Amino acid sequence: MGLTCMIIAPIIIYFLISNAITHIKAGGAKDINQPIPWIIIIGIFTPIAIGLMIFGYYALKGEYENYTEE
Repeated sequence: MGLTCMIIAPIIIYFLISNAITHIKAGGAKDINQPIPWIIIIGIFTPIAIGLMIFGYYALKGEYENYTEE
């Protein structure tokens, strides 16, 4: 599962940026064609994706296997 999280995180960031480049148009009238919503979306989801990658790293190292219930 850790490896899956580590692979998914950069893919998410790549797709967000590539979709932003594809959808931003100078004369676009819709909200999806404006750069500000894309900057906000990328700004919010990039730290989430980085956190997913960090979680995957620790899961791959086995840090979550030593959990004891008290």
